[in-house]
Order: sequence, then structure tokens, then C-alpha cells
Amino acid sequence: MKISRVVIIVLDSVGIGELPDAADYGDMGSNTLQNLAVAVGGLNLPALQGLGLGNIVSLSGQKENSGLDIRNSRFAIRDSRFIKGCFGKMQEASTGKDTTIGHWEIAGIISQKPFPVYPQGFPRGVIKAFTAAIGQEILGNRTASGTQIIQELGEEHIRTKCPIVYTSADSVFQIAAHEEIIPLLELYHICEIARGLLVGQHKIARVIARPFVGQPNNFKRTAGRRDYSVVPPEKTILNLLCEAGYETIGIGKIGDIFGGSTSNTCSGLTKSILTHGNADGTDKTIECLKQDFEGMVFVNLIDFDMLYGHRNDIEGYKRALEEFDQALPEIIRAMRETDLLIITADHGCDPTTPSTDHSREYVPLLVYGAAIRQGVNLGIRQTFADVGKTIAEIFEVKGLKNGESFWGAIMN
Repeated sequence: MKISRVVIIVLDSVGIGELPDAADYGDMGSNTLQNLAVAVGGLNLPALQGLGLGNIVSLSGQKENSGLDIRNSRFAIRDSRFIKGCFGKMQEASTGKDTTIGHWEIAGIISQKPFPVYPQGFPRGVIKAFTAAIGQEILGNRTASGTQIIQELGEEHIRTKCPIVYTSADSVFQIAAHEEIIPLLELYHICEIARGLLVGQHKIARVIARPFVGQPNNFKRTAGRRDYSVVPPEKTILNLLCEAGYETIGIGKIGDIFGGSTSNTCSGLTKSILTHGNADGTDKTIECLKQDFEGMVFVNLIDFDMLYGHRNDIEGYKRALEEFDQALPEIIRAMRETDLLIITADHGCDPTTPSTDHSREYVPLLVYGAAIRQGVNLGIRQTFADVGKTIAEIFEVKGLKNGESFWGAIMN
């Protein structure tokens, strides 16, 4: 039976154990899913368990069957006849551990150089060029939580009309402004200026507009966020499918990651659907699956990372995982016999460690569809690009140079 649609759901930051080079990134001991399960006394994830999550081998290079401890002691399903999906884990071949690089690799690009990050704030030369270009001084220029920095500097911003610039553990140049002080269109223009300046050694992955409203001590960010991302350096599976006449639909921040711009165009997408959190993302995925089309749906569920991983919110992370697990059966019910579902992640962000940064981890690989085999152990994949390569084989498109397809292992 020929597959007509592939749905990739990225559980943003749900890593599954440190990579061999984790020490180079300061991430020894990180294991987002395992450590979380231990911290909360067990995770109740029956739907993911049924797809084989608990049977993903936990030790690199070993083909043992102990599985991943998720709830109580053992979560693995011993008898493969009761596993509905195929399972494995993937190693990141790119250098780095950020959102953009992770998603690009899933889509077929291996990045040899990480995007720059600025834990001490941006260099004086960068800020000097930016303020000269916009004709205004700035506030901030440090690593900060977006919700906190507008509370700290919002009142001064209103008084001085200076935009607030800050960054995070990611490669981002974020600009916050009150909508009554710097209107949205002006803020977007300022972000376009920043995007044009941030090239060469300071080629940051994303410039992000962060508008907010309200009064001192009660500032709130609005839905007017806009990302200005670098465009992938070569064609991804999205480009190849689009060129072959297939629909390529991005849900969540996929459009931003693959080169979103003020014209709402992005690299390789025929449609980009914005979301407001995980629940909205799953709802829009289900709505999309009810439509008639052939091609690919690429979904990012951001809350795991943005709301819980970066804030070390262990209980929030647990709750978000279990809520997704409860929604997963509805997603599966919306699938057709010729649909294929791939669930994975883009990096880790272990909420149990002191760090609030991303962590260099393996990511889970769960594959399900009525037309494929069940209970297949896909082992340890050497790159996230195996996903893109598999999709390329399914749709018989050429041009993706990275990755090794696992289609032959799971097709009936």
C-alpha cells in the first residue's frame, strides 16, 4: 500500500539520553525523559508506550531489551505483538543543539557549524551597528527570560522609548517593545534591520519580535510575535516535495524555522499554520488530517521546551507529556490507512538539571501507520536526517544527500 501522507510531530526538547559527545556541551547526565520520570515518580504515557517508547534501548551501542524506565520500574512491552509502532532513537550528526539545527537535520541538512550564542550579551560592535541603524539606543542586552525582562525594563522602555534587546540559551536576537510605544509594524521593521545586520560570524539563527502590552507590574506578551530566521543553505525534504507537486504544511513554528519572513513565505512550505501552544497544535494537526491532500505535515509542539524545559518546571513538563499522550489516540483515529506518523524531537532540555539550556541528547523515533509493520526495532540511527531520507524514498523524490532510509525495514 502506497503512503500518501506523512505527519512528523516534533515534541520540542523531549530528549532520551545524553549523546557520546555530551561532555563537550556541558550536558553529562542529561536525559530529559528518564530523569523526568524519576523526578515525578513515573509518567503515565500508555499511548506512547503502545507505539514502543518504553522499548527504545537506553544504552548506546547495546541491543539489550531492558527498555526505558518510564513508569515505576519497567515500561517496555516484552511481546512485540502488542507494540503498534516501530521504535528507535536518533543521534544528532550536526554540531550544536538548538531548535533550528535539529529541525533542519530532520529535514535532511547536517550542519557542520553551530549558530552563535551570546550568554554574556551581544558584542559592543553588534549593538553599536544596530542602534546606529535604527537611530535609537536599546535597553537590556543580556540573557533573560522574556516574561521577566519586560517586567524589569518595561517601565523604563515606556519612558525612554528604547526597545529591549535580549537573548537566551538559543541563537536568538529578541526585541521586545510595548505596542503603544513601538507599534507592531515599526517593531517588525526594526527586526528586519537586525536580520540584515546579523550576518557572517554573527549569523544568528532567529531574530524575534516580542511585542507586549499592559501597565507596570502587569505587562503581558501578545500574539504578535514574529520570527525572522535564516533560510536553510540547501534544499530540504520540504523543498523536494513541494517541487514534486505535493502539499507541505507546517504547524506551529515550522514556518519560522525554515525561513519565515514578513511576507509569510518560508522555504519549502505550501502552507504555514500558527498555533498557540501544544493543545492548539494537536487540534490543528487533527483538523489538517481531515482534509484531502497528498504530502507532508510537519508539526512542532513548543510548550515542552519553551514553558517547561527552559524554566526547569518538572511538574509542568510531566503534565504536558501526559496531555499529549491523551491526545495521541485522537490523532491516530484521524489518520487514514495510507498515512504515516513519525514522532520525534529536535534536542533535549532536561528540566531536572541546574541548566536551563538545551541538552545534547538522543531523540526518540516512533513510527506508526496501518500500512507498515509493527514492533520493528529501528535501533540507533546515526542522524536525524534518516527521517527526511525515509520520506524521500516514500514519495520517490531525489536530491536529499544525507541520511539513511528506514523505509525498507518497516514497509509491508
